[in-house]
Amino acid sequence: MKTYRIAVISGDGIGPEVIAEGVKILDRAAELSGKFRFDFTYFPWGCEYYVKHGKMMDEDGLAQLAGFDAIYLGAVGYPGVPDHVSLWDLLLTIRKGFDQYVNLRPIQLLRGAPCPLADVSRESIDMLVIRENSEGEYAGAGDWLFPGQENEVVLQTGVFSRKGTERIIRYAYEVARASGKTLTSISKGNALNYSMVFWDQIFAQVGKEYPDVETASYLVDAASMFFVKEPERFQIVVTSNLFGDILTDLGAAIAGGMGLAAGANINPERKYPSMFEPIHGSAPDIAGKGIANPLAAVWSASQMLDFFGHEDWGRQVLSAIEEVMVQKTVLTPDMGGTSTTSEVGDAVRSALGNLIRS
Repeated sequence: MKTYRIAVISGDGIGPEVIAEGVKILDRAAELSGKFRFDFTYFPWGCEYYVKHGKMMDEDGLAQLAGFDAIYLGAVGYPGVPDHVSLWDLLLTIRKGFDQYVNLRPIQLLRGAPCPLADVSRESIDMLVIRENSEGEYAGAGDWLFPGQENEVVLQTGVFSRKGTERIIRYAYEVARASGKTLTSISKGNALNYSMVFWDQIFAQVGKEYPDVETASYLVDAASMFFVKEPERFQIVVTSNLFGDILTDLGAAIAGGMGLAAGANINPERKYPSMFEPIHGSAPDIAGKGIANPLAAVWSASQMLDFFGHEDWGRQVLSAIEEVMVQKTVLTPDMGGTSTTSEVGDAVRSALGNLIRS
């Protein structure tokens, strides 16, 4: 039996609450399968750890994580700790240190999920956003000159290397080819006359190797409009770090809300562990109340199953989520229900078992 070693960083706010439900579902899938199992190791890193120790994670944190098959992350951020500290000193440290240059965020309207758009079919919202995850606008390059003086200047430099840009675009072309879906590039080449013109050129150059893939290219402002007005335009989407971050939150809004927003940070070469996380944030306003929606954490668990080659179980977990939302009897308050986080996790666990037995 295959054992997958998972490093769990439950993190801050509602992170521990929702991750506990994802772990519950992973264990249930393994139990039902009988072919694999999970071995979870927990790390106490996050903002509470920062307050006590002055750092978000151990100095040798990457070395501690390197031997695991995957990382399961809850959430990062809490009042009292600056956002740039919590983000850069844990989440981005892991993404960059383990070269997790592919960020996968599904925007799919599942059965039973609420949608704010009128007269939109479930099939119209079914896309995968492939976000560059290692450089671009989040490279951390820049300078702060003459702080506090009249001539104070701040420089934030986007970094777009040929290697980084080409590898994410090529990855997206490969996904589009394998799935038989269209590929759309989203940039802002009319205004960002270096970085995004370069991005557009690489997209066209790589595309010559994939004549079988139907492509489109949109400016990010137009794409934002079409995400809402005509989401059916998009199937596989590739975009830069910043644009991908913003657009996928918009995508979450039209596909059930942030409580259903999942993400995977992938190192395709598997030299390092990949990381799976709900992307809704730590929600400190509801932390500890037991009402956080765990479905995004469960969805990210299904992405982990996909990554390990158990796509059939990944689909079953998504189907279990759908069953719970369709029945509408066990949902958290953000989805119009009165149930607790744990009760929703139990309902998904039960639905998964029923699906397998049926």
